[in-house]
Amino acid sequence: MPISDWPEAERPREKLLQRGANALTDAELLAIFLRTGTKGMTAIDLAYSLLNEFSSLRNLFSANLEEFCASKGIGPAKYVQLQAVLEMSKRYLNETLE
Repeated sequence: MPISDWPEAERPREKLLQRGANALTDAELLAIFLRTGTKGMTAIDLAYSLLNEFSSLRNLFSANLEEFCASKGIGPAKYVQLQAVLEMSKRYLNETLE
């Protein structure tokens, strides 16, 4: 069932808006980033699959292009987006520490 058919309170984007980002699981946050799933797989299913495959967000963020793109439904565009998010996070933390 597509996420758009889920009750609003269970959809990651709506849940974030209603309860804040800290209320979401790693998979829900990753699903928002991924935006879409693959045939027969919602974005949340895909997020859970990636987290299981890489064991953690840290390992997922540390994966190189080849490792990341070996996952079904994942390509270079998502890798580039993930690396951009990681770099923005680093810069944000650096500014905060300064």
